[in-house]
Formats: sequence, C-alpha cells, structure tokens
Amino acid sequence: MTEQTFNFIIQTRQAFIQLVDSLTIEELNHIPEGFNNNIIWNFGHIVVSTQSLCYVRTGIKTDASWIKYNDDFKRESKPSRFINTDEVNELKALALSTIKEIQSDYDDGFFEKVQSFATSTYKVEMNTFGEILVTTAGHDNIHLGYALAQRRLIRK
Repeated sequence: MTEQTFNFIIQTRQAFIQLVDSLTIEELNHIPEGFNNNIIWNFGHIVVSTQSLCYVRTGIKTDASWIKYNDDFKRESKPSRFINTDEVNELKALALSTIKEIQSDYDDGFFEKVQSFATSTYKVEMNTFGEILVTTAGHDNIHLGYALAQRRLIRK
C-alpha cells in the first residue's frame, strides 16, 4: 500500500508540474479575485508541508529551518513576493526529489517510530507513517484542485 501511495503522490506532483509548465511566470504569481494565494504558492506549499509533516511533526527533526522555502510557503503564510523562474524550476525539482528522499528514508526504516500528532486541518490523530503519507496524498490533491480553479479564473 505504501508503494502505491508514493506512486500516487509522484503522479499528482507530475500533474501539478504540467500545470505549472503551462502557465507564464506572471500567471503563476497572480492572485485571482476571491483567493488569498496563487498557483505557485499552492505548489510551493505542498513541497514544504510534506517535508514538515514527515520529519518535523513526527519528532524526527526538531524544527523546519532546514526546509528550503519554508517561510514562503508554510501553513498560514501568504504570497509575499514574486517567485521567479529559477525558483519555480527549483520547486519543480524539489517536488519530486523530496518525495524520493522520503521514500528512501522510509525504505531504510527511518519512519518506523513516529511521534503521534493531529494536523491543524483535519484534526485527526496520526499514529503511523502510513497515515501521514495518505494525508500527504490528499493534501497534495486539495492544493492541485485549488490551483486548477485559479487557472480557470486567470484564463477566462
């Protein structure tokens, strides 16, 4: 089941990357009316939040200072600056490389014992890495959905 979940996350992120690639840098940074974020924020958010869920919230690492772009895209942040093309390209690479790193750490037994926690969004206690991974898959898809809705507003 875990292998399938990793594959599903990668497929979702590849679809998100295709969406990002189909838009201009201005469109990625545009905040559509009715939203408080933009497509690149939604994309960057899934990249940083998964690392935080898997390593910080589980107690494996003590803080999120090591997560690149964390301050730009963490929970409850909002777009505060223009994200340039080089940063977009780096986020696209991180979207896949960080999942592959998490999968490698999982295969090496890194997540056998995790500290239980409840997410702010779902309020459901997660006790295993498998539960965290399923939550990650759902979270990625929620933000892909937001980004698709934003694209419809941008490209009327």
